[in-house]
Amino acid sequence: MKVLYFAWLKEKVGIADEEVAVPEEVRTVRGLIAWLSSRSPGHAAAFADLSVIRCAVNQDFAGLETPLAPGDEVAFFPPVTGG
Repeated sequence: MKVLYFAWLKEKVGIADEEVAVPEEVRTVRGLIAWLSSRSPGHAAAFADLSVIRCAVNQDFAGLETPLAPGDEVAFFPPVTGG
């Protein structure tokens, strides 16, 4: 699974993207976040407040309960505003 980080999430995690072999029990975005948070202090800091994080799975906006499949691309980013 490819995981992408944007803006301040990228700064906290320390990388822009990573390929991860997700455990079989990780089946939703929420599960992925919990698993990623356990990987490093930077990951934990990035996901400390889920209310300020948005997610996309395969370039479609996704919620915490969105199911995941092997090979998915998951992106995390802060809310954005337009003008």
